[in-house]
Amino acid sequence: MSQENRIDQCFERLRESGKSAFVAYIAAGDPTMDRSLEIMQALETAGADIIELGIPFSDPMADGIVNQMAAHRALEAGGNTKQVLELIRRFRETSETPIVLFTYLNPVYTYGFSDFHNDATAAGADGILLLDLPPEEAAINQELAENSGLKHIRLIAPTSPAERIPELAKSSEGFIYYVSREGVTGAQTSLAEGISQNVAAIKAHTDVPIVVGFGISTPEQSAEVASSADGVVVGSAIVRIVAEYGDTDEVAAKVVEFVKPLVDGAKSV
Repeated sequence: MSQENRIDQCFERLRESGKSAFVAYIAAGDPTMDRSLEIMQALETAGADIIELGIPFSDPMADGIVNQMAAHRALEAGGNTKQVLELIRRFRETSETPIVLFTYLNPVYTYGFSDFHNDATAAGADGILLLDLPPEEAAINQELAENSGLKHIRLIAPTSPAERIPELAKSSEGFIYYVSREGVTGAQTSLAEGISQNVAAIKAHTDVPIVVGFGISTPEQSAEVASSADGVVVGSAIVRIVAEYGDTDEVAAKVVEFVKPLVDGAKSV
């Protein structure tokens, strides 16, 4: 990996061009690791700036039914954490697109917290979003403070107490993931209220880029979010395409067909 983290390089490049990032989420191993490699390459072709890879886990409590079923399909196909790291190595043979691991503490802790960070970095991952590890817990547990090259990305939600936001913003690396609505992941017919105001409030405490996710599924929504944020995250809507076409040779083309208009939307403002 180059000396500067790929995530930082990506946002620096986008900042210079005045564009927002498009971040695409898929569940690694859905429906198989080989198909996931095809899908990752398709996301890059479609213009995704960063790829989030969900590590298969049996209890994805922050995910809606679409992403839960994707994790289930990956586990049923035998997907595991080591295979996800191997998937990243294979992707790195041809690509420098930044990769963020989207996961829960259990798979990482079971693997070995320090070993996971070392192995993930060596494989070519750039960041990690541990959904159920509060920064306060990491601060008082030396074992959980390990990063070894992975940027630790934090979540901020509409329900985050105002007095806690400065601490979350200060501890976030790479980018901040602003969860635009309460509840779990899933495509929505309309955007949540107050996204631009809440992003502006977070920006008052940090220079770290802020990306917005949860519920974005159309080019119009992508453009609207990009007008006030440094990036747009789309997950469940892409996972739906994988669920429909993942067992066919059409999946890569269908992913490009669906994702490119979303990318264009994010880049249009």
